[in-house]
Amino acid sequence: MFVYISVFNLVRSILHFWCKVAVKLQTSTELTNDSSLCPPFSLCLSVPLYSSVSVCTGDITQKGYEKKRGKLLAPYIPQIQGKTHSLGQTARIQASSQAVHPGSKHNKSRAPNTRDERFRSDLHTEAVQAALAKYKERKMPMPSKRRSVLVQSSVEACTPPDTSSASEDEGSLRRQGRLATSTPYQGHGHPAVEHWFNRVIQGSSTSSSASSTSSHPGGRSVTTTNTTAHAALNANAAATVLADLMAHTQLGVPVNSRVSSKIQQLLNTLKRPKRPPLREFFVDDFEELLDGKLTPDPNQPKPEGQQMSPLEGDHLGLVNKWPPSLPAALQRWGTTQPKSPCLTALDNAGKPVYTLTYGKLWTRSQKLAYTLLNKLSTRNEPLLMPGDRVALVFPNNDPVMFMVAFYGCLLAELVPVPIEVPLTRKDAGSQQIGFLLGSCGVTLALTTDACQKGLPKAQTGEVATFKGWPRLLWFVTDGKHVVKPPKDWHPPIREASNDIAYIEYKTSKEGSTMGITVSHSAMLAHCHALTQACCYTEGEKDTLVTWRKLSGWCVMNRMHVISIPYSLMKVNPLSWIQKVHTYKARVAVVKSRDMHWSLLAQRDQRDISLSSLRMLIVADGANPWSISSCDAFLNVFQARGLRPEVICPCASSSEAMTVAIRRPPEMGVPPPGKAVLSMGGLSHSVIRVDTEEKLSVLTVQDVGQVMPGAVVCVVRVEGTPYLCQTDEVGEICVSSGSTGVAYYGLPGMTKNVFEVRTIPVMSSGVPISDRPFTRTSLLGFVGPDNLVFVVGKMDGLMVVSGRRHNADDVVATALAVEPMKFVYRGRIAVFSVSVLHDERIVVVAEQRPDASEEDSFQWMSRVLQAIDSIHQVGVYCLALVPANTLPKAPLGGIHISETKQRFLEGALHPCNVLMCPHTCVTNLPKPRQKQPEVGPASMIVGNLVAGKRIAQACGRDVAQLEDNDQARKFLYIQDVLQWRAQATPDHPLFLVLNAKGTVASTASCLQLHKRAERVAAALMGRLNTGDHVALVYPPGIDLIATFYGCLYAGCVPVTVRPPHPQNLATTLPTVKMIVEVSKSVCILTTQAIMKLLKSKEAAAAVDIKSWPMVLDTDDLPRKKSPQMYKPPTPEMLAYLDFSVSTTGILAGVKMSHAATSALCRSIKLQCELYPSRQIAICLDPYCGLGFALWCLCSVYSGHQSILVPPLELESNASLWLAAVSQYKVRVTFCSYSVMEMCTKGLGSQTEALRLRNVNLSCVRTCMVVAEERPRIALTQSFSKIFKDLGLSPRAVSTTFGCRVNVAICLQGTAGPDPTTVYVDMRALRHDRVRLVERGSPHSLPLMESGKILPGVKVIIANTETKGPLGDSHLGEVWVSSPHNATGYYTVYGEEALHADHFNTKLSFGDTQTMWARTGYLGFLRRTELTDASGERHDALYVVGSLDETLELRGMRYHPIDIETSVIRSHKSIAECAVFTWTNLLVVVVELEGSEQEALDLVALVTNVVLEEHYLIVGVVVVVDPGVIPINSRGEKQRMHLRDGFLADQLDPIYVAYNM
Repeated sequence: MFVYISVFNLVRSILHFWCKVAVKLQTSTELTNDSSLCPPFSLCLSVPLYSSVSVCTGDITQKGYEKKRGKLLAPYIPQIQGKTHSLGQTARIQASSQAVHPGSKHNKSRAPNTRDERFRSDLHTEAVQAALAKYKERKMPMPSKRRSVLVQSSVEACTPPDTSSASEDEGSLRRQGRLATSTPYQGHGHPAVEHWFNRVIQGSSTSSSASSTSSHPGGRSVTTTNTTAHAALNANAAATVLADLMAHTQLGVPVNSRVSSKIQQLLNTLKRPKRPPLREFFVDDFEELLDGKLTPDPNQPKPEGQQMSPLEGDHLGLVNKWPPSLPAALQRWGTTQPKSPCLTALDNAGKPVYTLTYGKLWTRSQKLAYTLLNKLSTRNEPLLMPGDRVALVFPNNDPVMFMVAFYGCLLAELVPVPIEVPLTRKDAGSQQIGFLLGSCGVTLALTTDACQKGLPKAQTGEVATFKGWPRLLWFVTDGKHVVKPPKDWHPPIREASNDIAYIEYKTSKEGSTMGITVSHSAMLAHCHALTQACCYTEGEKDTLVTWRKLSGWCVMNRMHVISIPYSLMKVNPLSWIQKVHTYKARVAVVKSRDMHWSLLAQRDQRDISLSSLRMLIVADGANPWSISSCDAFLNVFQARGLRPEVICPCASSSEAMTVAIRRPPEMGVPPPGKAVLSMGGLSHSVIRVDTEEKLSVLTVQDVGQVMPGAVVCVVRVEGTPYLCQTDEVGEICVSSGSTGVAYYGLPGMTKNVFEVRTIPVMSSGVPISDRPFTRTSLLGFVGPDNLVFVVGKMDGLMVVSGRRHNADDVVATALAVEPMKFVYRGRIAVFSVSVLHDERIVVVAEQRPDASEEDSFQWMSRVLQAIDSIHQVGVYCLALVPANTLPKAPLGGIHISETKQRFLEGALHPCNVLMCPHTCVTNLPKPRQKQPEVGPASMIVGNLVAGKRIAQACGRDVAQLEDNDQARKFLYIQDVLQWRAQATPDHPLFLVLNAKGTVASTASCLQLHKRAERVAAALMGRLNTGDHVALVYPPGIDLIATFYGCLYAGCVPVTVRPPHPQNLATTLPTVKMIVEVSKSVCILTTQAIMKLLKSKEAAAAVDIKSWPMVLDTDDLPRKKSPQMYKPPTPEMLAYLDFSVSTTGILAGVKMSHAATSALCRSIKLQCELYPSRQIAICLDPYCGLGFALWCLCSVYSGHQSILVPPLELESNASLWLAAVSQYKVRVTFCSYSVMEMCTKGLGSQTEALRLRNVNLSCVRTCMVVAEERPRIALTQSFSKIFKDLGLSPRAVSTTFGCRVNVAICLQGTAGPDPTTVYVDMRALRHDRVRLVERGSPHSLPLMESGKILPGVKVIIANTETKGPLGDSHLGEVWVSSPHNATGYYTVYGEEALHADHFNTKLSFGDTQTMWARTGYLGFLRRTELTDASGERHDALYVVGSLDETLELRGMRYHPIDIETSVIRSHKSIAECAVFTWTNLLVVVVELEGSEQEALDLVALVTNVVLEEHYLIVGVVVVVDPGVIPINSRGEKQRMHLRDGFLADQLDPIYVAYNM
């Protein structure tokens, strides 16, 4: 004995030691890739710890348990001894189950029955554990929550920098409240990997945007603030180490942040799918791409048995002196046995509060019937007539009053409609109950005094009207409100007829509520059948936990019912057993939930006996988990007199009432049956008996025999109700006189469920009977000995990819994964949602408040794996919500349809979400296959054959346009200014407004000339001709004057946006970079900005000592420059135009003097600009067309420009529109950001603006300056909002320009209105244009981008072959124009590499013309409209930037299309941006609402992108408003956003990594 104990203690201490080792290794070491040892080690941890102390009861013996454990462990024992060095890989998942150490006090006191037995047997739990053990560990990235949301300690206020891309293993090993201190790559043999890795890739996450996304890499990424020179120097030395490292990360994504390491983990989980996806197929784009009905698997099991024959129950025997109806039975017992007890009600302490005798029930029911018929009236008319419906609103703990009200209605020949007590106006499903009451014509509700006082009240003191409810009169049935009938009044006691006796409500799967009518004759037949089936005798005692549905048969047999309220069961789960013992009850009706609860509390009671029971009816015996509750209950209470044969499961449904029940033992029935069925077979509706050793099996018990007098058959679920074969699962149908009759007021549904269409049909097509059958909505089959088996319900049926799964089975599997630790038992909802032509499974559970984020995530990932293994189906979404937040059904369960509705509306507010679309979605269309190369010549021939012209268009010919343009005779813009200063010195050119709307500064021709001269004089002594000068000014006259001063001095100006004083850290590096890249030798600026550039704050952001010479131009001396500089040729460089593209590339272009003059002339002709005109400009003046309109056009054309700096609109949103109205401007320019500011800020203030006399009827043309696809939604809403102020809807249009040519299209003042076409978005993904009607599915509106400018020629070319394309074909827009830029200006001297962007030729056709490639996709379409010259008008439609497009699944997606869908998916999404990272689609959404809504967005975003774009979202990032960077033109900087995300700089509210 001593030796045995010593060995035992030794083994236990070794296990205890390895437990500690495992936990230590998991929290401190990096997991290696080889994880083959996880399952055995976890098993050797988990199994002996529990089995060493106690034997767990259930449906498996100690011996069987040991045998099973030995079999599972046998293959692994030698490996454990041989490979202990890899124990650190043990799954985190497994470790989480080891909270209890072998020697702990808690474990020693563990009782045999504390295990959760309600929803599964031990077998199912072991199947789940074994399934999980099969999984090799895959690193799954844990979602990231903002730490402020988690309420962290101050030490973790900021995220510590990570040192390697693999610093976090599965599920983020950095625990809350503890910083990770582990050494990465420990034991890998690469001690210097981390050092080399960081050296090599420093800054690469930003610069990669240039190489991976840009076809215009003419500059540097703006976010790269430090040069990558040292990285380049070390690149060769680090090459071998980096290669080795990339082998470790497998896909080699070299970025050093926590985010990117998680993305790497996500990629690793997606790299090898666990099983091959279903067969993919591909249909042409113009057909429907997807098909929900996938090709069936030829190997799937098929039913092989014979066709079943209908199963008849026992003949319904005759009973002597059987009352002709229920009211007659009540009258008999009420008059002959008045003191016989009928119903005993208990309080919450379990004490009897009232016993209702049959005499009291009869007299009180009579009183109520008389009062209802004779004492309630409106306008001297009786309120109620026989046959009217009356609502019964009684709490569950007051069965006496309910029974009196129910029989009172029957005696008055009224139809009771029992419903639950509505507690609040927003009860789940309450609105549907209201619709039912309304459709039943209910005007009166009966209730108790206490209940009426507890109902929500209106201000008048009356009961409030609930949402969706009809107006009800509430009547209290307590004694003082009812009157005694006169002696000559007797209620009519009739024989049972087919008239409606009562209406019972049922909630469907979709959440709608139907009323099921039950006739008097059906009630009587049901009582008769139950009495015969259960061998009831007169006066029997019955303990009921639920009492409503059983109030009939107890009165029929003069039974005594002891009712246990639900509230008492919650306080004392043993109360029903105690009452069985006390009253020596012979029959008890319970649910498996009640049996489970009593198991948890039974230790406290020793002296109870259940030997009096002859029937323990399990009301929900049809549920798959009832068998384990029954088995466990029998195991425990068999010692207390409970006989095994007493347990009688039954199956019932609202439509058919009781369908089957196991008979009591005295009837000589066959022994109870148990079936172990293959889950795989059941998913194909086929019965395959399996062995208990298999993982994916379902064990079900029979629900007994068919009810007496009934005929049962099983029919196919879909289509014609053919009889099933004997080994096939179908819907159980019943033909009997004791079923429901109809759905009240729903004749169509009634026909489908109760009447003609439900008569089962044999395979030959012949009906089996002329009697109608009722569908029970129970799924099952008839087994041996004619026993009925139920395997599920229609309401819980989920058909995924053609296979059927039952929600209850999935719940049972989820609960087998350590349920008590993380989620509440019984608070799990499983349902399916339709996404992309198939059903997807969603699991929602209530999380315990003490469960940590990390533990919950691990539990979720284990649930996913268990369901995948056992059911062979992927879970689409698993969400955990805070405790007590799921909508409750009346009896305390979860209201499934309401939960589903909240999920789809984004109103569930989960605290944890795990989406797994990669596993579930197997019906995506096949990726696009690129066609073999088609040459450009073939394309032209094809277009000619098809009768299509080549897509080429041009603006008016500048040479032939005669106008009085005096400026044409000057070659240089500075000469035009000098001429105007002499010819019209006092003519006003510029007028700048401040935020108050008053004039801040003005400049005439002479004033501008004089100020420019002073700047030139200051520069000439200091700088050489051709030097580059950076102009860092706020928008205003200073910027314009210094620009011309530079031209006077022969210098090349570069306009730069000044840094933002409140945001130097991000804006100043951009200024520094432009200054460096442009090789500026001097900075001209104001005194205030000069101080800012050299301040301490600036020193924190950049090296302030490396600024070139900085000159302050505020107080320049008044002296003329010696002489003006004359450039030798107009082709010389005039200025540099630097801009950050939407892809994050800083690109500077060179503009010659000739191009500058040509640009001004072209804009002048298009907009008809003359000295007498005024135009208003609300644009930034630093680049592109905004710069040209601010600084160049007024000087060239002589018109007056009213300049409104966009920054001023932040403090006065109406500034621009008020200025337009005040100066009666005909032509105005703005940006999308300005238009958005006006739309959002002034949308509700149009009336106030009108009162301030703002009138926009003067505007002929309002042009939005942009380098993107026109934003139709924004321009249309702007037009609609300001239509009331006189703005013509025809006035708003857009312009189009890009880096190679800043002004290609501009609406101008003449010519036809802009046209809009609708194209098929799916065709666009394949680089095709297919025009469709407005409102067509997948239609996308595209607006013309303005008219092509004079002198500009445009052609559409194939992006790959560089050949011309036909009309309405999608390709790259190429432009030829005198005002094209001459090339990129880069610091690297790589202009030659990008020369073809500015100087390229077609590969076929017109091969002589030089074109510039815009980098934008678009198409030309000849319209029916005519332009100014009388020719048919060619419209240019810009689709999007080539640099921005996302190449996914072989197709080309434009981010704006995905973003539009996402923004539409939830009201709280303010803005959205998408980008890709290593073929993963990342969606960033700005949340405009409370942070608890953040996780709602994850599923909605994933759903909408799948539905509309056939793409699976890889990562969903929820951020605060304003995080998505937007440039001055209102365009999203998606690559900046990407770099910020990968560098972990966004401070996201939540990051979800979709598995």
